[in-house]
Amino acid sequence: MAGRESDDPKIAHIVETGRRLGIDVTPHTFASGTRTAEDAAREVGCDVAQIAKSLVFEAGGDPVLFIVSGANRVDLAAAARALGVDEVRRADANVAKEATGYSIGATPPFGHRRPLRVLMDEDLLQHTEVWAAGGRPDTVFAVDPHRLAAAAGADVCDLKERSDQAR
Repeated sequence: MAGRESDDPKIAHIVETGRRLGIDVTPHTFASGTRTAEDAAREVGCDVAQIAKSLVFEAGGDPVLFIVSGANRVDLAAAARALGVDEVRRADANVAKEATGYSIGATPPFGHRRPLRVLMDEDLLQHTEVWAAGGRPDTVFAVDPHRLAAAAGADVCDLKERSDQAR
């Protein structure tokens, strides 16, 4: 890490957590930000499908983290079935930050304030490298998706909304 990255405690926490989980996190910070999957893909120079979005939802009253391909939307019914609950809904910004310690758009796939159940979109496994949020809305890191699933303790499943379901 160089410059302001080395001084940022959120990024340092993700780097250290990654090290403990066996992942070499090399943060890349971009001046124009990586808050959306499209922003991140443009900055990194990869396909949007290689962006691993970390999204917080609520299921049965508990926060759950979904790691989803940037090209996909979450099928809430499929997610509910995977979790064994009746309903899944997107968590609001306060719930997401309280559960993870990070703001929406900066939420990393691991290193959260408290343990969370994690589901990961199986489409991410089609790539040899994906890019995940590094703790700030302008920072990402590259990782092998299989190693990411293991480090996050994720259950890998089909989470994507089909085009005929799109609203």
